[in-house]
Amino acid sequence: MIKHYFNIAVRNLFRQKILAFINVFGLSAGLACFTLFLLYAVNEFTFDRFHKNAKDIYRVYEWTQGQPGQEARGDAGLYMPLGPAMKHDFPDVENYVRFQGALDKKFVKTSDRTTQIPVAFADPQIFTVFSFKLLSGSPTNALAEPRNAVLTKSKAIDLFGTTDVLGKTLEIKIEDRFEPFTVVGVAENIPSNSSIRFDILLSFDYLQTTGFGKMAVNNWSFSGFQNYILLTHGSSLVNDPQRLSKFRKKYLPDEEAQLKQYGAWDGRSPYPVSFRLQPIRDIHTTLTIRDSPGGHIDTKTVWMLLSIATGILLIACINFTTLAIGRSAGRLKEIGLRKVLGANRKKLIFQFLAESLLLSVFSLLLGLVMAQMLLPYFNQLAGKELVFSFTQYPELIGFFAGISILAGILSGIYPALILSGFDPVESLKRKIKLGGSNIFTNSLVSVQFALSIVLIISTIIILQQLNFMRSKNPGFNKENIVVIDADGTDAKKIFPLFKQQASSNSHIIGITASDIALGEEGYNSSGFEYNGKNEQVFHYKTSPDYINVTGMQLIAGRDFNSLVATDTISSVIVNESLVTNLGLTNEKILGFRLKGYSADESRTPVVIGVVKNFNYFSLKQQVKPMLFGQPVDLVPSKFFVRIKPGDPAIALQVLDKAWKNIVTDIPMKYNFLDDSLDNFYRSEIRLSGIIGWAAGISIFLACLGLLGLTALSAVNRTREIGIRKVLGASTRIIVQLISKDFLRLVTIALLIAAPLAWYFMNKWLQDYAYRIRIQWWVFAITGLGALLIALGTISFQAIKAAIANPVKSLRTE
Repeated sequence: MIKHYFNIAVRNLFRQKILAFINVFGLSAGLACFTLFLLYAVNEFTFDRFHKNAKDIYRVYEWTQGQPGQEARGDAGLYMPLGPAMKHDFPDVENYVRFQGALDKKFVKTSDRTTQIPVAFADPQIFTVFSFKLLSGSPTNALAEPRNAVLTKSKAIDLFGTTDVLGKTLEIKIEDRFEPFTVVGVAENIPSNSSIRFDILLSFDYLQTTGFGKMAVNNWSFSGFQNYILLTHGSSLVNDPQRLSKFRKKYLPDEEAQLKQYGAWDGRSPYPVSFRLQPIRDIHTTLTIRDSPGGHIDTKTVWMLLSIATGILLIACINFTTLAIGRSAGRLKEIGLRKVLGANRKKLIFQFLAESLLLSVFSLLLGLVMAQMLLPYFNQLAGKELVFSFTQYPELIGFFAGISILAGILSGIYPALILSGFDPVESLKRKIKLGGSNIFTNSLVSVQFALSIVLIISTIIILQQLNFMRSKNPGFNKENIVVIDADGTDAKKIFPLFKQQASSNSHIIGITASDIALGEEGYNSSGFEYNGKNEQVFHYKTSPDYINVTGMQLIAGRDFNSLVATDTISSVIVNESLVTNLGLTNEKILGFRLKGYSADESRTPVVIGVVKNFNYFSLKQQVKPMLFGQPVDLVPSKFFVRIKPGDPAIALQVLDKAWKNIVTDIPMKYNFLDDSLDNFYRSEIRLSGIIGWAAGISIFLACLGLLGLTALSAVNRTREIGIRKVLGASTRIIVQLISKDFLRLVTIALLIAAPLAWYFMNKWLQDYAYRIRIQWWVFAITGLGALLIALGTISFQAIKAAIANPVKSLRTE
């Protein structure tokens, strides 16, 4: 019997090839889109699950309660001796791993080239605590020696052209010289859902021998290291703040007095700083804790994308249903004959559902093929390296099976119930209008277009906000500034020589330097005392002409002067935000002393000038208090070069030549400042691309559904159209007759979608300190566009019905 139903289903599909193809292709496109979004969501929500000990691995972090006017925050970049101390003091800590992710790219030499690669450090037990698979080498001995190195599979191939690299040597520039390391292990490429990532991994034992490591090795005030611990199963340490508090006081005995001194604690309220433990699987989705080596994700974004994907799948299923109704309308005589020959309603329902499920399964298979083909483009769009892996994501099997069955049942149940219930005599006498289906199918069309319009409006608003952020003047002249990365060089010696050589060229307008870059690459913060409170401020160490070269606006006081000795010792320039926070004016803050300045307790900075506020972080944030200093002992890491407007090629050649004359063994690495600032908005760029892509698919699928419903309407009104043509109705009148009802549905969809889109996008914009206002014309243009698209889709089928021979139309009746 099942084989019989299957054969009938296949025959019916081949009998209506075009409609069947549209039906399958539409659902396949929807399933492909949903599959990609689902893969993205599953990847984000399963970070670090692949570790065998994941349930018992925790990251230690420091939680600081917010002082009045400040937010509470967590920081996982902690102290080098923390992990060993916890293993020593807590019997339920089985093991620990300290990890320092790649703070920057280091120069790596092989026999034939020098390149820049991120280099990370970890304790040797990383391969026994975590489940990173080694393709070659011993998990227990891979980092046992200080000069051992482990490469990932892709990096081994990149550097040596093969994975057979055990025993090979590479040189890595650590601090100011190249050091040799022996490759003793090759790890499988790090899974895309791992918080801990590395390309080249060196031993933490070596890090402790460097100048940087020696300062941190037994230092409980030098931070910047991730500390992971493996607890015995069932340990209560994670929920035992008293044990953690006692541990903290043991190793930070002076902290209490310091907090009271800086006004951060009154001695009566709860202690403001504590150690806490974070499950490793929560790292990726927790935004309140800084210093995550693999980055964070806002779960709201994931759920929003998953909701969009569900909406697209719903549109595809609606489209599938409407087209199924349209295809089934011509089978009324078949249904009547089958009923006369003894087929009961149950068998007819089963047949229709079998056909629907067959189409759904085939659509899923085709959709998976389409998704696999689109995956590289989607990865580029989303900034991910996703792969279809049922081993990595076993839940996908259940999702796909469930989606296929659910889509088949939802798409086939309505036409099955409606068509199987017709009276056989009426079915054989004439074509029955699917009168009861009008409200249902019309509602489906409205829902389809409402969802599509919401996505289109959202895409336009996101693009507007993105354009606003990228084009807004940040408070300085970001154009035509080349930022040269001097990390890994003797920058203090190189900078004056480089400036002297490059400045003589007419294409170079000015050169300055700083200890950190503007943009996303980092910041330094410190504090000072004011009215009994500790005020936080970001600080930049700069060289002469920094304000002039970057194009900042000095609105009070004066710039640094190399002839004034105190300017290289104690003078600072602050921004308007700091002035406002202190409740002073631009004039009154001149000469103000920052007492208790934590960045350098040996001096008390004096304010000599005020610059206009400028955005050195994303426009999501208000401008925070900050200051500039110009110390004589500056060790710059970034050179800022303002070049002549126009083609930058000549200026870059000048800079590269000057660099090579001074630094012979390391190539010049640079970027443009405006590009660096744009990196703040990568998530918005990706989001706009993904939603725009989804909007295009959704409107395409909605049009397919509208095409099917128009075809159904034309079939049901064949006799009416024939009579009207015989009585003299023109093609234009017939097209208007068929089109007006559907255009009304699109208008209703717009009225539903507009307030929904406004609500959700207005809520989304609240995350930005600087944002656009949603304009009425966005809704007007989107609505007009949707109406024109719908009209074009309807007209195709309406004109076909209008130009049909009325004699043939009446003969069928």
